[in-house]
Amino acid sequence: LWHPTENKRPIKRLTGHQQAVNHLAFSPDSRFFASASFDKKIKLWNGRSGDFVTTMTGHVGAVYQVAWSSDARFLVSASKDSTAKLWEVPSGRKAKETLPGHADEVYALDWSPNGASVATGSKDRTIKIWKH
Repeated sequence: LWHPTENKRPIKRLTGHQQAVNHLAFSPDSRFFASASFDKKIKLWNGRSGDFVTTMTGHVGAVYQVAWSSDARFLVSASKDSTAKLWEVPSGRKAKETLPGHADEVYALDWSPNGASVATGSKDRTIKIWKH
């Protein structure tokens, strides 16, 4: 977090992941942001203060990307373990659902603007649509 008009230095340094951070995404309401890492974890942070909120565990491979539902109640994650997972925020330390349909690593995903579906893209050369 930083204030570029006041100072070029960050106001806070956030630590906690044990390996490289692959992706960050703010929730649509800016209350939280999530970080995805090679350490197989997703960390949830307070979007205003940067304070640590919780760690979401359940993937057995690196987490490549995360995406928020439009109402900011849910987060989905894409992983090397060939799955996507659905998490309830902020209470979900464990995944609410696992989306296991890919034959290889899931590299990309996004939530539809109306919140009705999630799209995932994989190294298996397929895109899958999931209904929420």
